[in-house]
Amino acid sequence: MSDNRLFFDTQPILPVNNQGIASRHNTTVTTGASFADLLTKASQKVSFSQHALQRMQSRNLNLSDQELEKLDSTVARMATKGARESLIYMNDMAFLVSVTNRTVITAMDGSSAKENIFTNIDSAAII
Repeated sequence: MSDNRLFFDTQPILPVNNQGIASRHNTTVTTGASFADLLTKASQKVSFSQHALQRMQSRNLNLSDQELEKLDSTVARMATKGARESLIYMNDMAFLVSVTNRTVITAMDGSSAKENIFTNIDSAAII
């Protein structure tokens, strides 16, 4: 008769039965949020295109954490209303946002936005 078990440091490595390891050791397995939940949560935040980041830097536009949260919640509310491409005007800054992609396409200060005509948008928010 041959013994098919492997032994390391006097502990045999045995196949796991249908009951699983947790039931043999009477331990509870706890899990956090699933990967899908984390991915969904991360994808719900507004992102900035490279173009928008360049415009913000060249125009010296900075968003506080509170303003970023306000922008994010506004985009979320617009998405529930079915908006696709939007203009969001907040604190003398204008943002063109792809609501479906949750991405800021471009950004400008109030003085730059005054003389511009915005096309291909289906909604606007002033916050």
